[in-house]
Amino acid sequence: MTLLKADGLAVNFGGIRAVDGVSFSVEPGQVFTIIGPNGAGKTTIFNLVSRIYDPTQGRLIFCDVDITCVPPHEIARRGIARTFQNIELFERVTVLQNLLLGRHIHARSRFVEELLFLGRVRERELEHREAVEQVIDFLDLQAYRDSLVLNLPYGVRKVVEMARALCTRPKLLLLDEPS
Repeated sequence: MTLLKADGLAVNFGGIRAVDGVSFSVEPGQVFTIIGPNGAGKTTIFNLVSRIYDPTQGRLIFCDVDITCVPPHEIARRGIARTFQNIELFERVTVLQNLLLGRHIHARSRFVEELLFLGRVRERELEHREAVEQVIDFLDLQAYRDSLVLNLPYGVRKVVEMARALCTRPKLLLLDEPS
């Protein structure tokens, strides 16, 4: 089964065609790279896949399901995570809190259950924290765990952003300008 298939993707901004007829497929376990000069449309393709932009033409198929019209907030739940060219983190909270946000896309509790922190919510919170700690260990972020993001150097912030994406347990991870 193909993980992601882009078929004839195109997008216009005003009268300018930013991406024209892009097709590719990504298989499970494959490392797939999009290379090109600045302004070539790499980030635009990521924005199409993550549904930040609507394609003017073409289709996106993820795990054999057409996601061309799926709303952006549903994309992470379906298993697509990404980093951004410009770091997108909450700067006034800790690394741990940023990573926990990556886990909470999986939360399916009712408001009252969350408010009262009932048993099932408490159990899931412990599971989320355990998953986050595994990512912290995997990416060697222990020294920054309780640090505010705004106090971190740029390189560490990039790692934290990737860590948050990994915390969603994605099937597909899009890394925009990872270095």
